[in-house]
Amino acid sequence: MDAAFLGLVTIVIGVGGCLGYFYLSNQLLDKVLFPAKGVNAGRNINRANMIRPWIFLFPAIFALGLYLAYPVFATLWYSVTDRDQGGAFVGFANYSQMLDEPKFWEALRNNILWLIVVPAASTAFGLLAAQLTDRIKWGSIAKSMIFMPMAISFVGASVIFKLIYDTRPVDQKQIGVLNAVWLQFDGGVGSFLILRLVPISILVLFILLVAYMAWGAVRPLIKPDHVKVSKLGMPLRVFAGLVGVYLVFLSLQSIMGLATVSLNYGVPQTWLTIPFWNSFFLMIVLIWIQTGFAMVILSAALRGIPEETIEAAIVDGANPFQVFFKIKMPQIAGTIVVVWTTITLVVLKVFDIVFAMTNGQWETQVLANYMYDKLFRANDWGVGSASAMVIMLLVSPILIWNVYNARKEMR
Repeated sequence: MDAAFLGLVTIVIGVGGCLGYFYLSNQLLDKVLFPAKGVNAGRNINRANMIRPWIFLFPAIFALGLYLAYPVFATLWYSVTDRDQGGAFVGFANYSQMLDEPKFWEALRNNILWLIVVPAASTAFGLLAAQLTDRIKWGSIAKSMIFMPMAISFVGASVIFKLIYDTRPVDQKQIGVLNAVWLQFDGGVGSFLILRLVPISILVLFILLVAYMAWGAVRPLIKPDHVKVSKLGMPLRVFAGLVGVYLVFLSLQSIMGLATVSLNYGVPQTWLTIPFWNSFFLMIVLIWIQTGFAMVILSAALRGIPEETIEAAIVDGANPFQVFFKIKMPQIAGTIVVVWTTITLVVLKVFDIVFAMTNGQWETQVLANYMYDKLFRANDWGVGSASAMVIMLLVSPILIWNVYNARKEMR
């Protein structure tokens, strides 16, 4: 009863406070500061109307400044001071210490890997689900099932997948789904097909896709086919090409590893302790969650495509793949970019999944978990704040680009 009464009082005070603030601010503005009477009545009315929106926005601006702007400047200050020396200014010493730690570079490398894999996979699966569910009668039910993981917290999803990856001793029954499947292989033809040939085929297709996209990004720079490249687009295209080359290199290394690796058939695997691959097992959790978000947004975009363009393409003899890639994809490219960048922002701040499943062990460290370890476990506020500034610097270009595109569309 006390909790219910407290909640009621909070609602009354909150709503009543807002109504009181707007009423009193209007009275102060119209009756005291700029009264609409006398020889200056017209000028006062104009001034009051100019100031009134800012008075209404003041609580939100103040709250945002208190909870967003102040922490940014405070974190920046902590990153250049030493708490053990009474807050003395130490310049870039914390940044230098951070750059000398192997764990930071491990976290940065893993974050880059997450940024490459998760947004691409989530957007691709979301687009595939959106396209397929729109073509079946029970599509709404399928969409609900795919979107359901969005209602689960990151920690809850981590617990679910931790059970999927669970490992028990050899003499005990395996409750982890992945190990239960793994123990069915004994090194025969099925093992070769499923554990070697299928992954290698997927990687080969991935290499072809990445190479095609990278070539599409850098082609206007090599062969300018009347395609005007802006000053901002040039470095982005070069960066996209370099990322493509890096991904192809990593994929080729993975193919060599799959072809030569010795697999322990019949023995349960501790999946989350296998270096490099355990990061992909963690990524699957976020892909599982974000695919539903991508599907909903892209499904709405696909429904907004004019039917006339699709019908015209079919009349001209286009097959379903050409309709999808040549007609639909270009028309929803803007939405795909928005979904991609939104998921990218989520990936840059990923913390819960790594913290709940591995806590950064076995070479799975990411920047947010590294920051948490430094701030709250090592009590090293300087290095922890420096890593927080690194995360903010990585997020800022994406935010600026999104704002730029939003303003460009508004014009």
